[in-house]
Amino acid sequence: MPVIIQIPTALRQFADGRSEISAEGSTAGGAIAASAERYPDIKRHLYDEHGALRSFINVYLGENNIKNLEGPETPVKDGDVLMIVPAIAGGTVKPS
Repeated sequence: MPVIIQIPTALRQFADGRSEISAEGSTAGGAIAASAERYPDIKRHLYDEHGALRSFINVYLGENNIKNLEGPETPVKDGDVLMIVPAIAGGTVKPS
């Protein structure tokens, strides 16, 4: 049983409309990379020009952001669920 990667709505168009992708990998980074190889259109949205996950892309293993664990080297096992969560910023403050 592979790792399940949950794809946010904004990126589903680059993953054939799928909300979840199954991927093999022993680490979070390996599973995300395998999914990006399977769906190459999503790759440019996840990785920067140096091949690192973009700073605004958060990946959660359960309730834990992998940035607070071992980063892309965070171990995963069959059946684990990784959730990709792009950071959202912007908006305005109404003057009082």
